Order: sequence, then C-alpha cells, then structure tokens
Amino acid sequence: MNQVTLDEPGQFSFSATAEAPTLAPGEALVKVHRIGVCGTDLHAHAGKQPFFEYPRVLGHELGVEVIDPGSDPLGLSVGDKCSVEPYLNCGKCIACRRGKPNCCTSLKVLGVHTDGGMGDLLAVPAHKLHRSDTLGYDQLALVETLGIGAHAVERAEPTADDFILVIGAGPIGLSVIQFAQISGATVAVMDISESRLAFCREHMGVTHTLVAGPDTADKLTEIGEGDLPTIVIDATGNPRSMAGAFDLPANGGRIVFVGLFQGELAFNDPNFHRRELTVCASRNALPGTFTSIINLMEMGTIDTTPWITHRVALANLPAEFDGIAKDATLLKCMIEF
Repeated sequence: MNQVTLDEPGQFSFSATAEAPTLAPGEALVKVHRIGVCGTDLHAHAGKQPFFEYPRVLGHELGVEVIDPGSDPLGLSVGDKCSVEPYLNCGKCIACRRGKPNCCTSLKVLGVHTDGGMGDLLAVPAHKLHRSDTLGYDQLALVETLGIGAHAVERAEPTADDFILVIGAGPIGLSVIQFAQISGATVAVMDISESRLAFCREHMGVTHTLVAGPDTADKLTEIGEGDLPTIVIDATGNPRSMAGAFDLPANGGRIVFVGLFQGELAFNDPNFHRRELTVCASRNALPGTFTSIINLMEMGTIDTTPWITHRVALANLPAEFDGIAKDATLLKCMIEF
C-alpha cells in the first residue's frame, strides 16, 4: 500500500510497497480518505514535538471508510464513513477508571506515539470509530480538531453569563471559539495576526477581536462593561502568552491551557491567590465529545468549510509539505487519497 513516513525532522519519504496491516481482536480495518494536518504534525516535522520518536507515520485527524469491521464490529458495517478517535488508552489506570481516557497514564496517540494514518489502510480499535451517515470525509477528518477545542471549553464549564477570552486564532483556537460561542457566553478573541482576527469576524461571526498589546486589559474591560473575562482559554502554546494569561481573568476567574510547549511556566503567586484563580490543563477529548460534535455537524450547527485552506495528494506530500508549513495563510491542510 501507499504510505508516507516522517523519517527524521524535515524529511518525509513516500513508499508504494508498505505492508498492509493485519487485524488484532477488536480491531477494524479502514481505508483512509482524508487526513487533516495539525500543529502536532508541523512540530514533528520541525523537530519540536515532545514525546516523539522517529521514524513515524503521522496522521491522527482522519476521515475513513470501514473495509472490514473485524471480530467485534460494535454495529459497524462495510462502507461506513467514520471519524477516528486516535487516543489509544489502557482502560485500567486511574484516569480510565474515572472516565478520563483522554489522559490515560499510558496513552498512545495515533501518529504521535504510534504509527498513524498516512497510508491507504489502517487497523484501529472498532470502539474508536465514530460513524456518520451524512458527513463527508473532510468533515469527519476535522472532528478530532474540533474535539480539542470542545474539551477545552468543557474544562472551562461556561454558562451564558460568562465572558470568555480566547487567546490564539489558529486551528485549535478556532475550535475553541466554535464551542465558546455555542455556550452562549460573550466571546472575545485575541491574536497578534490581524488576518486571523479578520477570519474570525468574517467566517465565525466573532464580534469582539483585539490585537494583543499593552492596552489589552483596558480593551477587555471595555468589552466586559467594566469587568475582565471570567474565563481565559489560551490556545497559543506560547510561554509568554500563557504567562501573561494570569493577568487577564477577573477575580474568581478560570484559566484553561489547551496549547502546550516544552518548558516550565512561571506566574506571580500573590496575583494568583489574590484573584483566587482556577487553572486547568486540557488534553485531547472524551469519547462522548466526538459523538456530540458529529451530531452538531450533522445538524449544520458547525460549518468547517472555510477552515480548509490547502489540499495536497498523499504522494505529493514529501515535496510540498515544507512550503505548506511555511505558508502564512495556512489554517488547515487536507491530505487527499
């Protein structure tokens, strides 16, 4: 079968003779139709992805077709179109037992800790496949990206009375914005890129946008009619932005970090205690979140069409990836089979 492997930082290779996978008990065989390129893939290509080893077959944002539902199909049939939940958890550790398989103590993510979907065929546990009768492969490949943002908003526990600031308007930030808006809260978006903020206004209906700067707090207080945001969600993975996020919530507010970086984060403890802030990490998404997102997409509540700015065929990926990664207009690249 055809397959692309990231052999080392900056170096992809294409093979037309890769071995097709064999099924283990409980696994289904799927044909990959679409792969979304995400920040993890970009970081791995750049040699900056933590917990990563080379060579690796990337690809965890997947729109697939069931070829063989396997020995325990769980209602799947040949030809079903599915999104893949790429988080392979043990089912036995304390996190799994307490309903948080997204942060399993021995979690392996397809395309990160184990080989992923940059090939024609993939064997995946049948219970990690989320079916839709109506969505296309582009949409199904974006469910995982949406799940990252949805889970971050779940961690924030917003109500319609909240004022949410989303920092960072890249793909993950866009997914956060989507679900922050669904909560009914007042939403503001901050970024250093005016073009990304313009995208939020034009394609996502965001009313309040601001460029990060020394007057950020004043602008936020104006939007909040005298109050700072009750929830701040940082989707940048930038240490300076994340450290600055501690100065932006209202007293009693909540910070959610969905972006991450390789390093340590420092904050002013008196400021943290004086405001009695709550700080949460957000990792991956829960199985039920995938189901909820697919339902919202099927109802037309979520439209991801404007997100896809680039497309590339799998065989052309080694030659074109570097240029795509450096393109300032990139939001989401879709790899096609």
